[in-house]
Amino acid sequence: MAIRSFFLFILFFSSSLSPVFSLYEDQVGLMDWHQQYIGKVKQAVFSSQRAGRKRVVVSTEENVIASLDLRHGEIFWRHLLGADDVIDGIDIGLGKYVITLSSGGSILRSWNLPDGQMVWESSLQGPKHSKSFLLVPTNLKFDKDNVLVVFSNGRLHAISCIDGEVLWKKDFEAESFEVQQVIQPPGSDLIYVVGFAASYQFEMYQINAKNGELLKHESASFSSGFSGEVSLVSTETVVALDSTGSILLTISFQDGKISSQQTPISNLVEDSLGPAVIIPSSVSGIFAIKTDAVTVFIRVIGEGKLEVVEKTTHEIAVSDALSISEDQQAFALIQHASSEIHLTVKLAHDWDGNLLKESVKMDRQRGLVHKVFINNYIRTDRSYGFRVLIVMEDHSLLLLQQGEIVWSREDGLASIIDVTTSELPVERNGVSVAKVEHNLFEWLKGHMLKLKGTLMLASPEDMAAIQSMRLKSSEKSKMTRDHNGFRKLLIVLTRAGKLFALHTGDGRIVWSHLLRSLHKSEACQSPIGLNLYQWQVPHHHAMDENPSVLVVSRCGPSSDTPGVLSFVDTYTGKELSSLSLDHAVVQVIPLPYTDSTEQRLHLLINADKHAHLYPKTSEALSIFKREFLNIYWYSVEDQNGIIKGHALKCKCTGEVADEFCFDTRDLWSVVFPSESEKIVATVTRKLNEVVHTQAKVVADQDVMYKYISRNLLFVATVAPKGSGEIGSVTPEESWLVAYLIDTVTGRILHRVTHHGSQGPVHAVFSENWVVYHYFNLRAHRYEMSVIEIYDQSRADNIDVWKLVLGKHNLTSPISLFSRPEVITKSQSYFFTHSLKAIAVTSTAKGITSKQLLLGTIGDQVLALDKRFLDPRRTVNPTQAEKEEGIIPLTDSLPIIPQSYVTHALRVEGLRACTFKDI
Repeated sequence: MAIRSFFLFILFFSSSLSPVFSLYEDQVGLMDWHQQYIGKVKQAVFSSQRAGRKRVVVSTEENVIASLDLRHGEIFWRHLLGADDVIDGIDIGLGKYVITLSSGGSILRSWNLPDGQMVWESSLQGPKHSKSFLLVPTNLKFDKDNVLVVFSNGRLHAISCIDGEVLWKKDFEAESFEVQQVIQPPGSDLIYVVGFAASYQFEMYQINAKNGELLKHESASFSSGFSGEVSLVSTETVVALDSTGSILLTISFQDGKISSQQTPISNLVEDSLGPAVIIPSSVSGIFAIKTDAVTVFIRVIGEGKLEVVEKTTHEIAVSDALSISEDQQAFALIQHASSEIHLTVKLAHDWDGNLLKESVKMDRQRGLVHKVFINNYIRTDRSYGFRVLIVMEDHSLLLLQQGEIVWSREDGLASIIDVTTSELPVERNGVSVAKVEHNLFEWLKGHMLKLKGTLMLASPEDMAAIQSMRLKSSEKSKMTRDHNGFRKLLIVLTRAGKLFALHTGDGRIVWSHLLRSLHKSEACQSPIGLNLYQWQVPHHHAMDENPSVLVVSRCGPSSDTPGVLSFVDTYTGKELSSLSLDHAVVQVIPLPYTDSTEQRLHLLINADKHAHLYPKTSEALSIFKREFLNIYWYSVEDQNGIIKGHALKCKCTGEVADEFCFDTRDLWSVVFPSESEKIVATVTRKLNEVVHTQAKVVADQDVMYKYISRNLLFVATVAPKGSGEIGSVTPEESWLVAYLIDTVTGRILHRVTHHGSQGPVHAVFSENWVVYHYFNLRAHRYEMSVIEIYDQSRADNIDVWKLVLGKHNLTSPISLFSRPEVITKSQSYFFTHSLKAIAVTSTAKGITSKQLLLGTIGDQVLALDKRFLDPRRTVNPTQAEKEEGIIPLTDSLPIIPQSYVTHALRVEGLRACTFKDI
């Protein structure tokens, strides 16, 4: 038995010849692999410790806090916070503690910098929701009088840096007041809280940092109002835009007195069209605005006057200010130019001079630079050197130093949207048909390294390269298809719109491609990737064609925005073509039909319930018309509690004739009463699942026939009160109902009620059985139930000899429109763990016994033999049942430690699983 699994943060492979999932100690790392990612970095703070290993602490959009090695980019430690625990701010205090603010400013934590252990945690509440700000003084000392300043939930807090105790707090309860900045000048005992009230009034509060006393409150009205971000250009000056985005407001509150200066943007930028946007930055005396396709850098000079220092039409990214001495600040600019990026480091007060200017070659598949973080160090000649951490459009993270990329991390793989597999090319006469495997230079380089290793002249880096080459040349890492089908490509689509091909043998990235169709453009302002589908899977006569996948996306978060299709070669990563659709994509239905080139037919359903056929070829259309009356599908409106069945009606009737567009009709609907049932889970069989045999030989040589239908849908509903958190209702107020529904006719084939139970429900459907997991309120334990459905219309063929002699009615046609004669068998068992995901293994021929793969709440994956969930288990099985393999009945399912396929590793942030057996 071989099992292949892919998870969000870990891709894992194991192989074993027995039903127990275990590895020998010397096999760990050889038969499996493990990768860790952190997601797109949104904040980064460099550690200033002179002793010890250099590191950078980051927070990401995946709610991860991590400490990275600056030398190699490896993870020292990381913590994944909850899905709702979004990180608002991060900083380093006292040189040895990481301070984080999260959950909308409600939770402040301190972590030990070397090992990531939490030191303390404080809960911060307030009168209303607001922006959150974290201030960690640069001269902070280990003293109770030295405090951290946090503004959150409409309240200003002073927190002890020692134990997280709240020393004082100050409320800002005015409903219309929206804080924009919280400022504490270095070495000062004053805190300034500035913001807008009623969208046209500027408010300034001066607070005593020692006790929270309000010292001064000033306000000023601006008839033109405010819009967008506020840029802090000094400790007592901010710059904002008016409500039209056409006037810059320079507001000073020196000594607690408000003064302002208004400057039309047209005075600074000629031929400016449309509103401007302030680019957030913290560089002293300088800020940037973007208008149309022009980015303008502006210096604030005496009394709020503005001066343009540079304009550029290139895409540009700006870092925050970095203090390199008591009176000097540096910042970094990065501009794009074809296949290079230009890095410039300047002093805040000297725009014309450059501390550093470098050009770095950059792979175009990484896209644009989104964020820049700068750090300095002292060179041996006592001059300043700079290292720059950049976040790219594909969510990758790179460190630049001395004009080179020191290391890079593909952290886009932390935000995977969808995954599918692709077969590798076959091997002919010992030579791969893949276009590229190793070129001549790599071959010569490998032999030179091996020679150096033989003569004991190899450096540690050379030895690492030799080891890497040995792994790549091993049998499991070949770029050709193996006999058993173990080797494949995992094609994954990330939230950044980038496709990766990962080799299942060792997890390496074979190729990656940032899709052009998912780039922001005038026609598609907010492209979002949705799903991956098999588009072309060549077999037999079409083996000369490379397989390809279909990437479905749309131009915005709304379901009625136009769709975009991309077609990508899975061997090379080349985007073959893309289509910008004139209709939305609400549902994609892969059809079980292919054309002569083995392109799979797909139906795309739009918001108006029209069905569009792809590919748009005459051959595909003729195939589709032959099967027109055999195409059915369903849709689930979980919010309304409705499930509907659909079929095709006729060609679309409209002003523009489109022979590939078809109207649809509703065949049936199942409406669940909203006062008693709410849909919480639906699941159906995989379209590509193979069932080896319909017959199941049971004890005494009898035969039961599995009810095999691709049109069966499992639906789980709960009482509306029971849809909340576990324990939020009493057993009498909650129930769970499981249904098996035929999606062609809408007929309910089976219904069972679990009284005193509630969700969340996780389910998996395979062959003729479904397994689902839920919580039993009466027993205060989780349960797993199984339902198996059998075809009674074949009951006359219960004799094995009839099958052998061919005296059976198995070849008689079956119609779903006639009511099927079915029976069900079910059983429930207690289960120890809460689950995040559940899946089942599948094999190419459907012969191998099934294993359930359970993603536990502890972010591990447990394998459970399907035999434990056999509804025919009894306390005292007969001898015939024992010979069949029936396990004696117990009330609980066993947890076998050796069955954890992830060993001692955790799959951080596990959301869903896809498993593939061969």
